[in-house]
Amino acid sequence: MTKDDMTPILSVDRVTRRFGDLVACRDVSFSLQAGEVLGIVGESGSGKTTLLRVLSGTLAPQAGEVRYALRDRGPFDLYRGLSEPERRWLQRTEWGVVHQNPRDGLRMGISAGGNIGERLMAVGARHYGEVRGAAGDWMAKVELDLGRIDDSPAEFSGGMQQRLQFARNLVIQPRLVFMDEPTGGLDVSVQARLLDLIRGLTRELGVSAILVTHDLAVARLLADRLIVMKDGRVVEEGLTDQVLDDPTHPYSQLLVSSVLQA
Repeated sequence: MTKDDMTPILSVDRVTRRFGDLVACRDVSFSLQAGEVLGIVGESGSGKTTLLRVLSGTLAPQAGEVRYALRDRGPFDLYRGLSEPERRWLQRTEWGVVHQNPRDGLRMGISAGGNIGERLMAVGARHYGEVRGAAGDWMAKVELDLGRIDDSPAEFSGGMQQRLQFARNLVIQPRLVFMDEPTGGLDVSVQARLLDLIRGLTRELGVSAILVTHDLAVARLLADRLIVMKDGRVVEEGLTDQVLDDPTHPYSQLLVSSVLQA
């Protein structure tokens, strides 16, 4: 294994973020290895969504740093080492963001195929036939009817929209994907199939991912490793099965016993 192979793709060091007197995140530290899926769990108000915004380059921390290992330049601080245009470039070309509400991650005014093709064009694709062909391939990967490639996402069900959002994000084969409650609000049967797709595609592509969820069953299925947050702090961290089967912190024990689950 080379030194580059051992360098975390994302390193978080003592990140703190406040909103007035409210401390949403306090002294959060962890690292993410290439190809790893890290789950962040906790009840509403624990700070996990704020932390995701900090990690994904949309909300600067007031203390600490987030270092991302650029493909050709090594680790850089997202907020001190990169400009806002450079962070936006990362979001277009190396990252994916999957929202709980797929309407927040799709362009509802263009076709399903256009949503996928738009991401390919952002990384340099220009040949219409190749872009449309790749969009069709990805619709098949996420089990969407190719005959609906020209339909508006507004005509799709919630589960179909979420699958389309995944196709839009994964078509560029990103290095890092941020997922915020990706199966929230879906029927159980739809959720189960989507989880199978997410797990299969992330493993197939070898992407790194940060998953925020309150659903421990989702965390167990998708995450290699888990951190548990309470009141903006990380109270426990470890391999997913270890944390869920033998939690050591009292708060984690309550989560696992479903006392505090939403």
